[in-house]
Amino acid sequence: MRQTIAFCCLALAVLAARAEVIDIDNAQLAQMTKNGVTVIDIRTKAEWEETGIVPGSKLLTFFDAQGRHDAAGWLERVKPLAKPNEAVIVICRTGNRTKPVSQFLSQQAGYTTVYNVKHGIKGWIGAGGAVEPATQSIASCKAGKTC
Repeated sequence: MRQTIAFCCLALAVLAARAEVIDIDNAQLAQMTKNGVTVIDIRTKAEWEETGIVPGSKLLTFFDAQGRHDAAGWLERVKPLAKPNEAVIVICRTGNRTKPVSQFLSQQAGYTTVYNVKHGIKGWIGAGGAVEPATQSIASCKAGKTC
């Protein structure tokens, strides 16, 4: 019995060790997007419209304008975009909101590799990173009820 408990604890520790949140910079974001890693932009519609988005980003607001969220509902909309065994990049305005969201994906939702863009879209734009208008992406996610 002790061996079974010890084995289960070890197995859980190994699984927990596999789940990681990795802070990335703009060069890493550029390379990973070229390699097809899914980027989920958790900002609000107004923020997407203000700055544009990293090309190809999936738009999926986590926190509303008042800071409220529905983690379980949000997760259900993430699953079709990125599976728990696939790498995923999370971006917000400056990298602050993505920290708890990245930890949620990694520690509670079972995502094994979550990348957090350290300085968010502001850092990306400041470094000359490409953005595209969010209009078409917003229309697409509204049609699919995924924003």
